[in-house]
Amino acid sequence: MMHPTHSATGRLLRWSGRTDRGKVRPNNEDSFLGLLFNAYELHRLGKIGEAIAGTTDFVFAVSDGMGGAKAGEYASQITVEKITRLLPRAYKQSAVGLEAGFSDVLDELFDEINKALTYVGNSYEECQGMQATLSLCWFTPGWMYFGHIGDTRIYYLSARDGGIKQLTHDDTHVGWLFRKGQINEREARHHPRRTALQKALGGGNQFVDPQVGAVAYEPGDQFLLCTDGLVEGLYDSQLCDLLRAPTSEEILLTPAQRLVEASLANSGRDNTTALVIEVS
Repeated sequence: MMHPTHSATGRLLRWSGRTDRGKVRPNNEDSFLGLLFNAYELHRLGKIGEAIAGTTDFVFAVSDGMGGAKAGEYASQITVEKITRLLPRAYKQSAVGLEAGFSDVLDELFDEINKALTYVGNSYEECQGMQATLSLCWFTPGWMYFGHIGDTRIYYLSARDGGIKQLTHDDTHVGWLFRKGQINEREARHHPRRTALQKALGGGNQFVDPQVGAVAYEPGDQFLLCTDGLVEGLYDSQLCDLLRAPTSEEILLTPAQRLVEASLANSGRDNTTALVIEVS
């Protein structure tokens, strides 16, 4: 893996997160998480903040739970809680040669979460069949490593080209049709099977095969993690406009607030979550 040519030591990361139950759902099955950690310490981050990426790593994640009663709520909470326990341990094991081993670390993390959700689902009748999606960004100096399963998403807004790119694949048949060019973004949004997942954590899935990747980030780059409720109300071009070119009113809100409020105004049928990380 090539290292970025710029010096990334001391980059400032600024983040904001927002989640909303929406207009229809009785409870919120979405969860999000921000962590600052190294081999010696771990801190949960608030919904809004900024910090220098140098001697510590940062992890941001969103999860959407599924299941009857409150099982979906528990599933996403268990998922993000497991990250706080498992990643610091993995960090110590892989501190040497992280670039070579990040995919192994993320594979193990996703596998452990899958086992935990499956165990809880099998142990308690009210949690039977619980599942969760997970999209995770791990920021080290200069590199963002990501892991993903389900239909939550990670977007990359590059300062260099000014566009927006979905880094993750939706683990749905509709997502596959869209990637193959057989349907467009509008058709995917209204497809009757758009929420039918092919892959998730828990729910009796014995083996987990997350999508993993890496991006060398630069000043001006932005990353968006979100649940499917957010993109139900906003097209990719609208996400880009809200993050890159907010109006004088919108700029008074945090980036995550901007996105969630705009999506709720257009839809609001599902729980809606956004987590935005800006690099400077």
